Amino acid sequence: MDQSSITPNTSNQQLVINGDNDSATALLHEKQSRRRDDLSDVTFKEYMTVGILCFVNLINYMDRFTLAGVLDDVKKEFGIGDDKAGLLQTVFVIAYMVFAPIFGYLGDRYSRRLIMAFGVALWSITTFAGSYIQSYYSFAIFRGMVGIGEASYSTIAPTIISDLFVGNVRSKMLAFFYFAIPVGSGFGYIVGSVVGGAANNWRWGLRVTPFLGAVAVALILWAMENPERGQAEESRMKPTSYTEDLRSLVRNPSFMLSTLAFTCVAFVTGALAWWGPQFIFLGLTLQPGVNITQESVSYKFGLVGMAAGALGVPLGSALAQRLRARMPDCDPVICGLALLASAPLVFFALASVRSGGLAYFLVFLGMLTCNLTWSIVADIVLYVVIPPRRSTAEAFQILISHMFGDAGSPYLVGVISESLKRSSSSIEPPSQLVQFRSLQYALFVTCFVEVIGGIFFLLTAIYIVKDKLKVDRAIAEAEAQSAEPSHSNAPEEQLGPE
Repeated sequence: MDQSSITPNTSNQQLVINGDNDSATALLHEKQSRRRDDLSDVTFKEYMTVGILCFVNLINYMDRFTLAGVLDDVKKEFGIGDDKAGLLQTVFVIAYMVFAPIFGYLGDRYSRRLIMAFGVALWSITTFAGSYIQSYYSFAIFRGMVGIGEASYSTIAPTIISDLFVGNVRSKMLAFFYFAIPVGSGFGYIVGSVVGGAANNWRWGLRVTPFLGAVAVALILWAMENPERGQAEESRMKPTSYTEDLRSLVRNPSFMLSTLAFTCVAFVTGALAWWGPQFIFLGLTLQPGVNITQESVSYKFGLVGMAAGALGVPLGSALAQRLRARMPDCDPVICGLALLASAPLVFFALASVRSGGLAYFLVFLGMLTCNLTWSIVADIVLYVVIPPRRSTAEAFQILISHMFGDAGSPYLVGVISESLKRSSSSIEPPSQLVQFRSLQYALFVTCFVEVIGGIFFLLTAIYIVKDKLKVDRAIAEAEAQSAEPSHSNAPEEQLGPE
């Protein structure tokens, strides 16, 4: 890395390259804190933009988990086991992660508003059309097409927030944005179970979010602000080639380690979100004199998930904002400790599910601690990556975290469960106790994965301060070079290894 830095020229207030000090970075921080350090500085249109993004994120996750709320009905209609039921979610996530890098590349170079509107329209149409499909394999293909549409939105939306705000205001807005994920997921269970139950047909549960998606497309096209890339940081950096973008991301230890850690989060949330309602239903029905339905369990599970997200996401963001001044590496430390705390809570929730109320309480605590990580991880990605490659970074993180996380975890848990059923019972079909134990042992895998994720987050803390400083310097140097044409070094060259 070029060790030259920048100092302010007091005669003309421009920045020039000068020696080995960090005054340019300090000036950058000072300018940013003057501009956007308080929510009172946020305009109505910016609030409206964040509100639209949150609304779309909410219905995005509603759509994703509506099917999980009626999974038992889906299995019965298609005549499938746990493995093929898990494959439905895996097909969705595979399509989601494969197309994420494509939309990430486009999002760094073309109109984000049009790309997002196209994506929301695509998943709304395919969700609605898929609800009429009668064949299992055709239905799985339509779930994959839903994933393509959702990939376009998820890779781009956080970068719009990053281009509108900096510092703690950005953190607050990201917390609001990611708050919609667990809440939307909870609504998905509730909508799927309530609407499907009322209509006596699980397919009607899938037909709610497409109409909300049509509203979202209109809001994106005509009401949402579309800021210039790097606008909040006054960055004048231009996109580089896709090869350079990927090479820089791979060499960024904070980005790579936090991505591996978030992969573990995705693995756990994917498995528990998909199998949680059915697992609790199996456990409770083993109790004598209990009369419950899959729909009622999904409804309660959705409420627990919403409550855990409503508290966990903003709590994680608030902790990070409070501790950053005294502990610059606090973001990954909070995430690491949260996952290490979540692991035993999830274990005891799985072990005590047949006790009913205690199980729901432990599920709430396990999800609460896991949800502490969501907005913090998003913030980490945005401040350790320069503005013109943030969509690519979001897409790359989606690809890795889903490829090795929730793309396979629902299917893997289903396969382990089916294998344990066959080895534990010669009865066809296996008894309800065997079904419960098999799924329970398969879900215990998530506890070990959470511990691994916690370790990756703690390793991220070693590099986080240095990597953030590199980005601050690169932005400051880009501004200096735009004001001082005699210096021709591209700002991207200064992000390489020292």
